[in-house]
Amino acid sequence: MPMAQSSLQVSLRYDLHPELQSWVLPEGPVPESRLHDLAVRRLVELLEHWVGRTGVDAIVTRNLALRFVQEHPKVGIDPDVALIAPRPASDEELTSLRLWKPGHAPPKLSIEVVSQSHPYKDYGRIQERYAACGAEELLVLDPELYGPATHGGPYAVQQWLQREGVFTRVFAGPGPVFSPALEAWVGARPLAISADPDRAEPWLTRAEHAQREAGRAREAEARAREAEARAREAEARAREAEARAREGETRAREGETRAREEAAADRQARLEAEARLAELELREPRG
Repeated sequence: MPMAQSSLQVSLRYDLHPELQSWVLPEGPVPESRLHDLAVRRLVELLEHWVGRTGVDAIVTRNLALRFVQEHPKVGIDPDVALIAPRPASDEELTSLRLWKPGHAPPKLSIEVVSQSHPYKDYGRIQERYAACGAEELLVLDPELYGPATHGGPYAVQQWLQREGVFTRVFAGPGPVFSPALEAWVGARPLAISADPDRAEPWLTRAEHAQREAGRAREAEARAREAEARAREAEARAREAEARAREGETRAREGETRAREEAAADRQARLEAEARLAELELREPRG
């Protein structure tokens, strides 16, 4: 009979003595697919806007070489995206991070986006180099689930953290996952960074923020125009009510005048009637 699937979970920890020649960085750029490029570009733009609006002392890099063996300066890794904090001196002239130089330290956060052409690399070949360089946090994002099915994959999000000198995978699943470096939640499906796990407050790029603010300004302007139109309508109604009140007041005065005139006419008629009656009484012969 086939053996039932086990829920057994095993963790391995071992020392590594790598062949450094296999970790030499390639001389030229590695071709990227359009989807990979768009995903990486969006992450860079999200992080750059976050750095700008928070004022955190950091820079965001893309494919910047990270070299960590002084005796073998070509050995390293080039993260798709890296958050480097604090900001290195002369960062605009920075061509690579050389961890043996003063002021050069491992990124606070590195992000790798799994590509269709090299899915195995991000699932099992890069973590050793990140461990060797003393990386604090690594996120491996697989928005299209290109990764292999081995070890339970593919995973939309994997997170590795440096804990007591051991580079440990602490999360592998659909995500999102909380990033200590960003103090925010990072997800791959959809690709987003948010202040909350439900993505109710997603981060925006600078362009998206400007677009949102422009939309809000247009909405505020439209509301102001509507309020102004309502104020004009209310003013017109007030003027109409005032005119009706004046008309009513005029009609009341006219009615009062007519009443006085009618009362005066009645008095005059009574007086005339009384006068004629008196005259008739005087003319009547007395017996």
